[in-house]
Order: sequence, then structure tokens, then C-alpha cells
Amino acid sequence: MCFRKRNGYRPPDHFNAKIYTGPVPADRESPMARSETSPGRTQGSSQRPNACCFCWCCCCSCSWNEDERRGRKTSEDTKLETIPNCEACTKPTVEEMRLWSQSFDKLMKNPAGRNVFREFLRTEYSEENMLFWLACEDLKKEPNKSVVENTARMIYEDYISILSPKEVSLDARVREGINKKMQEPTQHTFEDAQLQIYTLMHRDSYPRFLNSSIYRSLVQMGSRSSSES
Repeated sequence: MCFRKRNGYRPPDHFNAKIYTGPVPADRESPMARSETSPGRTQGSSQRPNACCFCWCCCCSCSWNEDERRGRKTSEDTKLETIPNCEACTKPTVEEMRLWSQSFDKLMKNPAGRNVFREFLRTEYSEENMLFWLACEDLKKEPNKSVVENTARMIYEDYISILSPKEVSLDARVREGINKKMQEPTQHTFEDAQLQIYTLMHRDSYPRFLNSSIYRSLVQMGSRSSSES
């Protein structure tokens, strides 16, 4: 060390320099959250004109939402985000919301209930289960054969293909059955898969939904609104 000083040795600047890691973002976003955000969606809630306006469940096209939207305040407890392409629905009563806790079937038969449950699934990164179930419901109502075939192939590519990021979890037997039926797809090609996903949501996600802050806050807000009116 003394030899280096006597001979005018000076360590290169990079020995003492701090490593630059780039600017630290103010709000870090997880990779999972980024993958859930589609390229067409903007980050600011004020820039989502076609998204679903959640004061607690439904979309901008809902008949009851226009008045309540004027005085809406985002709930800090639920931290609900907006859902693109949610179902149009009417405002459910407190009694209807409480019925959702009685059975999964009652929840899934209610458009507002499906919207709220879908939002909960988004928080668990399993929204594709609801999207697949809804797509199967639409397919069963389609009378046009050519449309059925095209729609069935899109559903397969979006939710059945192992290459899809939205692939749903199906057992080998059901998946093999779908592959055979896809040679001549019909409205009922995905019935077994739809039932399996319905059962999965019922047994796995539904109990957690009932205990979630999303559902409990909605019931509390509905009860408060009823008592004030």
C-alpha cells in the first residue's frame, strides 16, 4: 500500500463508485400484477372509460350506477379495481347479497354476484376460471353452427391450450375428451370442463370469497345505505 502511494498510484474510479441500479420506482408493481394488466388498459382510473365502475360491484352500463357514481368514494378496505367487460346488472338488494352466502349457485345465478366474485378472483389471479365459465355459457346459447365452431376454437386457444397464459386447470380425462370433441365442436363441447371449473370455484374460491373484505364490505355498505334511506 505504501509502495502504491509513493509511486503516485491512484485506484480506478470504478473501485469506489456506487453501482447504479436505475431509478427506484415510487410504486413497485409485482410481475403478476403486470401480467394481469392488458396492453390496452391505462393505469389511471380516470382514463378507463369502458371499464367497470366499482363502487362495489357493477359496470357503468348498470341502470342504478349513474346516480351513485356522482358521490362515489373508493373504499380503502376493499381496494376494488375496475373490471373490463363486466356484465350489465341492476343494483342488488342487501337481501340478495346475503343470499350469495347461502349457496354458490345463488351467487352464480346473479349477474351482480358474478361481477363481485370475478373481482375477488382477480385478487387471487384466477379470473380465468370465471371467464371460461362465462364463455361456455355464451357458447351454449349460440344457434349458428359456424359461429359455434369459431367460438369453440377461440375458447380452446384461450383456456384449454397448454400454451395459453389463461389455461384453466383440468384433469387429463376431461382434457382428452375435449380434444376429441374439437374435431366437430358443438355448443356442448366444454360441458365437462365447465362443470369441473365450476366445482373448483365452489370448493376452493367461494369459501374464501365469503370471508374476504370485498364481500363483507359490500354487505356492510348495503346495510348502511338501507338504514339511511
